[in-house]
Amino acid sequence: MPHLPRIALAGVPNCGKSALFNGLTGSRQKVANYAGATVERRWGSVTLDDGTRFHIVDLPGTYSLDAASRDQEITRDVLLGRRADEAPPNALICVIDATNLRLHLRLVLDVQRLGIPFVVALNMVDLAERNGTRIDIERLSQELGAPVIPTVAVRRGGLEELRRRLPGVLDKMARRSASSDDYRPLDAAGLRALQRRAREIANKVVIAEGTASRITRHLDAVLLNPVVGPLFLMALVFVVFQAVFAWAEAPMGWVDDGVSWLAETVRTHLPAGRLSSLIADGAIAGVGSVIVFLPQILILFFFILVLEQTGYMARAAFIMDRLMGSVGLNGRAFLPLLSSFACAIPGIMATRVIDNPRDRLTTILIAPLMTCSARLPIYTLIIAAVIPNDPIGWGIGLQGMVLFGLYLAGIVNALAMAAVLRLTLTRGRAQPFLMELPKYQLPALRDLVLGLLSRAKAFLVRAGTTILAASVVLWALASFPAPPEGATQPAIYYSFAASIGHALSYVFAPIGFNWEICIALVPGMAAREVAVGALGTVYALSGSDTMVAEGLVSTLRNAWSMPTSLAFLAWYIYAPMCFSTLAVSRRETNSRGWTAFQFGYLLVLAYVAAGATYWIARALT
Repeated sequence: MPHLPRIALAGVPNCGKSALFNGLTGSRQKVANYAGATVERRWGSVTLDDGTRFHIVDLPGTYSLDAASRDQEITRDVLLGRRADEAPPNALICVIDATNLRLHLRLVLDVQRLGIPFVVALNMVDLAERNGTRIDIERLSQELGAPVIPTVAVRRGGLEELRRRLPGVLDKMARRSASSDDYRPLDAAGLRALQRRAREIANKVVIAEGTASRITRHLDAVLLNPVVGPLFLMALVFVVFQAVFAWAEAPMGWVDDGVSWLAETVRTHLPAGRLSSLIADGAIAGVGSVIVFLPQILILFFFILVLEQTGYMARAAFIMDRLMGSVGLNGRAFLPLLSSFACAIPGIMATRVIDNPRDRLTTILIAPLMTCSARLPIYTLIIAAVIPNDPIGWGIGLQGMVLFGLYLAGIVNALAMAAVLRLTLTRGRAQPFLMELPKYQLPALRDLVLGLLSRAKAFLVRAGTTILAASVVLWALASFPAPPEGATQPAIYYSFAASIGHALSYVFAPIGFNWEICIALVPGMAAREVAVGALGTVYALSGSDTMVAEGLVSTLRNAWSMPTSLAFLAWYIYAPMCFSTLAVSRRETNSRGWTAFQFGYLLVLAYVAAGATYWIARALT
C-alpha cells in the first residue's frame, strides 16, 4: 500500500465529498478510526483505464486549515504530513459546492498554499443550474491554476472525466513544494484577504445567477452590513417583544375568563370541602394561572419559526459573531444561545455543533442565563401587576419595553459571564466562525402551523403533568393540618406550606421576599413557570373571595410592594435552571463539578441581584 501514489479528497462538510469517494472506489474501500481518535478514516484503491493504480483517502470535512476541532486537526495534519500513521498525499481532489462558491473556494485557496498538485471537482452543478446559476468553468480553472471538472457525485456524473484527468495530476507529484515546516497559519488579516480573494473569483466566474441567488445577494448586502445589520436585528427583536404584549392581550383575556368560569363552575356544583378546594384552588388555580400565558408563548415561537424558515436566523449568527468574539466566543455559539430563548435544554444540546471544547463548555455554562419561555409567564405576570400599560410612543407600550429590557438583560449577563469565564476558567484562543448561509425563502404555512402546534402541545403537556402535580402537592401542603379552633386567619397560615415559607423567609427576607414567594421558589425548581402556578394556589387559598375573583395580577398588585416585585423579576433573570436542565447539563459536560459550579454561580447571582434591586428600589421609592 505505501508504494502506490496517494490522493486525498478534501472539502467543506456536506459538499458531496463522500459520495464522490464512493463513486471512485466502489466496493474497494475500508473504514477504520484514526489512531487515538474517534474520527472515521476511509480509504480505498482506484484503477484507471490505463492501468494506473493509486490509493485514495477521504479526509474529514473542514472549513479551513486553521483547525477548530479534532477531525479538522486530522485533516490539516494529514495534508502537512504530520501524522506517523498516515503518509502525506501526493495529490488532492478538492471538492467544492457549485451552489456556494464563495465559502468553498476559500478552502481551495487555503490548501493551494501547500503546493500540492490538485484538481477541483465542481460538485452539485445540477442544483446550481436548476437555480439558474451558470459558472464559467474555463475561467475558474484559470483563476485557480488547476483543472476543474463539473460533477454530480450522487449520480456518478463527471466521474469518468475526473478519472481521465487524474493521470495528469499524478504526473505533477514531484512538484510538491511545501512541508509541515513551511506552513504558517493565517492571522485575522490573512483570513480576510483569503475570503476577499474567494469572493473576487466567485464574482468573475459566475456568469448568470438565479432569481433566488440574486435576491439573497441584494438582501445580504443590506442585512449583513456592519452598521445596518445590527440595527435591523435589534429593531426586529424589539418588535417581537412589543407584539408579545400587544397581540396577546385579547386571547389571554379569553383564556383567563375560561379558567375563572371553570373554577366558579366547580365551586357551584360541588359542595364546599376538600374536593372542591383541591379542584378549584389547587388544580385549576395552579394550572390555569400558567396556561393563561400560552398566547404570548405562541407569539414568541411564531416569530422564531418565521425567522428560521426565511433563512434570517443564520444571518443573525453572523451579525452577532463580532459581539460574541469580544467575549471570547464566536457566532457558532449564538445559535445554541438563541435556542435557549425557547428552552435551555435544546440550547445546551445544540452546543454539540461547537467544535472547540472550551467554547462549548462556556456556552453550556451561560445558556441558562438566556431568557427561556418558562420565564415568560413570570415576567408578564409581574409586569402586568406593577408596570402600567402606558403608551410611550406610536405602537410602543411601556410593558413591552420592560419585557424587552428583561430579555436584553439576559443577553448582556450571558455575554458578561462568558467574558469572565473565558478570562479565567475556560480561557483559550477564540476560533474563527465559518458557516453556510441558506437562501432567503418564504416560510411554509404548513410548517409554521405544525411548529406552533407542537410547541403548544409541549407546553400544555407540561402544564397538565409537572405543573398540575406541583400544584396538587402544594395544595396539600397548604391545606394541612387543619387550623386550630378559634383561628382568625385563613387556613393556609397554619399549614405545612406556611411553616416551610416562614422558615425560608429568614434567608430571603433580606432581599424583600415574603413567605408566599418563598413557597413558590421551591416547586419552581421543577420548572420555572411552576412558580406562577404555586402563587396562584397560595393566593387562592389565602386571599379573600374578591381578590381571587379579580385574578392573580390584581392580587399581586395589592399584596406586593414595588421593590419586592422588582426584586422577584431580578431573581428570575439569574435564577438557577430547572432540574431537567440541570440533568442535561450534567450529561453534556460529563462533570458533576461543572454542573455544581453552574448551579452555584447562578444561585449567588440571583440572590445578589434581587437584593441589590430590592434595596435600591426601596431607597428610591
